[in-house]
Amino acid sequence: MYARSTTVRGKPEALEDAIAYVRDKVMPAVHQLDGCIGLSMLVDRTSGRCIVTTAWGDRESLRGSAEDVMAMRRRAGEIMAGPTVVEEWEVALMHRLHSAHHGACARVNWTDGDPGEADRMIDQFRMSVLPQLEDLPGCCSISVLMDRDTGRAVVTTTYDSPQDMVAARDQAMAIREQFSREVDRAITEVAEFELVVAHLRIPELV
Repeated sequence: MYARSTTVRGKPEALEDAIAYVRDKVMPAVHQLDGCIGLSMLVDRTSGRCIVTTAWGDRESLRGSAEDVMAMRRRAGEIMAGPTVVEEWEVALMHRLHSAHHGACARVNWTDGDPGEADRMIDQFRMSVLPQLEDLPGCCSISVLMDRDTGRAVVTTTYDSPQDMVAARDQAMAIREQFSREVDRAITEVAEFELVVAHLRIPELV
């Protein structure tokens, strides 16, 4: 499984228009493309940052969709009045305790490490971190996206509510920092978002 993320940093006051565009125009269009298995959208209403992620059944579908989504990506940037950054990933892990619902949110961790250690990192995450995250209050899903060429990875933990995410913050930080020491990875950023579109249909990958 593969994913493409498009990050836009724009005007916070334009977010509602951007959400409507992604939900009403982009999502129906990408669902018609070969190999598409869903879309999600994260937003930070304070900063105006949003991340739209599409998932694909194989690398060929990911690459084959690039031209089809280009105009939609450009339009999203115009609505938000901000630049877009596109990244492509392998879906290394996807685990759902239950489906996300209205009001869900997510904490996203970006890390860097040795590309040659990607498999060891994923195995260690699966064995030691996943069981701990499952026990966090309100946790509903965990995913790991990996760029094997650069060693960059993104871990997203989704929670039922902002209150649950806040309640889990200290414990999640301790888990994150211990794991980064164990596998010698640098935590480059941690951010929290509202999950406004939750239609990723990636199957369980653990």
